[in-house]
Amino acid sequence: MPEQRRIGYRWNLRKVMAERNLWKTTELIPLLRSRGINLSNAQVHRLVTATPERIPARTFAALCDILDCAPNDLFEPYLELRAAATANAPARPEDIGITPGQPIARRIHLVPEETGESS
Repeated sequence: MPEQRRIGYRWNLRKVMAERNLWKTTELIPLLRSRGINLSNAQVHRLVTATPERIPARTFAALCDILDCAPNDLFEPYLELRAAATANAPARPEDIGITPGQPIARRIHLVPEETGESS
């Protein structure tokens, strides 16, 4: 079994904008429009304030051009999780006290508490 890796990423658009003295999302709209990217105020706001799951390549390239930065300045991947090729888990159900063919949960019977008071 190959090594398992989960990759995360940081979206640094707001930080890079601040370094370039761009503080408002509305300042980005005409700069994007001049490069053929027409986004609404809400779309630009989400792009700046949230981490996007996907972004069109042209929009990403326009942001790099506007901010005079490299793609890795805006998008920073990192390793979230690494699992070994062989996990340190039991190989057989019996190793953790489970008998194959037997239910794991057992039926229980609840008995009401006696309060000691007579009614």
